[in-house]
Amino acid sequence: MIGSGLHAQSDTSAGPLNMDAVYSRPFLMGNTSTVAIGGYIEVNTQHASSLGVHAPFAFQMRRTTLFASSTVAPRIKFLLELEFENGVEEINLEYTAVDIEFDRMLTMRAGIVMNPIGAFNQNHDGPKWEFVDRPLSATTIIPSTLSSVGMGLHGKRNEGDWVFGYEAYLTNGFNDMIIDNEDGRTSLAAAKQDPLRYVQNPSGSAMFSGKLAVRNRSVGEIGLSAMLGNYNASDVDGLAVDDIRSVSVLAIDANASMFNDRIHIQGELSKVFVDIPESYSQSYGSQQFGGYVDVIATILETKMFEWENAKVNVSVRGEYVDYNQDTFRETGGAIGDSIWSFTTGISLRPVGTTIIRVNYRYQEQTDLLGNPPIASAFLQLGLSTYF
Repeated sequence: MIGSGLHAQSDTSAGPLNMDAVYSRPFLMGNTSTVAIGGYIEVNTQHASSLGVHAPFAFQMRRTTLFASSTVAPRIKFLLELEFENGVEEINLEYTAVDIEFDRMLTMRAGIVMNPIGAFNQNHDGPKWEFVDRPLSATTIIPSTLSSVGMGLHGKRNEGDWVFGYEAYLTNGFNDMIIDNEDGRTSLAAAKQDPLRYVQNPSGSAMFSGKLAVRNRSVGEIGLSAMLGNYNASDVDGLAVDDIRSVSVLAIDANASMFNDRIHIQGELSKVFVDIPESYSQSYGSQQFGGYVDVIATILETKMFEWENAKVNVSVRGEYVDYNQDTFRETGGAIGDSIWSFTTGISLRPVGTTIIRVNYRYQEQTDLLGNPPIASAFLQLGLSTYF
């Protein structure tokens, strides 16, 4: 029998640090069980048009996520996150790791860990966000919900109004699908689709990912993160077969609240560097860049039906991604392949763990040659809730 121990009922966007997001979730715990369970769903529909052509109407069950946690023993915790995307089109084990705490500043973590690059990658649960779509930079520049097999250390320290945190992991890395994929462009997201990445390491060398974060309880948080590694095997059975090709990602994220948490601002910038063989098509860029900024304002907070603190929020998002920051060898002109997008929205939060949101998104996409951009528009209605 499941008891009434539902945790994190307050607005779930107000966590202490982004690195705590894996455990800052509502869980249900039985009266005698040591295992807590929970999850969330995202369902939506949208009307989309591009160049005057309207996409067919459809409802989408984008994801159902289940998670379970357990305190195995004092200072030993385990958490699992399993995601079903688009019904059962994709089933992903996104996170399954054990934490052994020796000290608040020294906790060992091992398993399938969420790479701490940027903020969204770790703090990605649908009910926490005012927008139906995830940020472009956090899905196509940094792969969405990027996790890898490995181990490392993390820790936190509190000093008055300040909270300091760090994470550092060694994990398996990417493969050469970064520059050999159906997208025809440099894509870390394509390399994430490798079904063998949880059981083997294509480059044979560990990838490092780490983050430093600081938060002032009265203002907000800022984080600096990096991911460094190789994505190809330079030797086979001791014989050199290729040059070592590296991939690096740098990111900065920040969030702040003001006016008694009635206005919240959050954003992230990321930069990717990839060694590209000279023989490759120029459509594969050696540098990529992306970022987004969200501004959310609470315009009404009141009792509504049986909801004591229902909120109505309005929000805007501006975002930009450049998939190829190189120049053409022949002319020296800038290569295109970029998108900018602007989204507005209004949402109802009956409770902090549930959101009904309406978004209007406009975007323009420029091709490699820099031709006039293609404009697209999306009207979206979505619901997401923890359960």
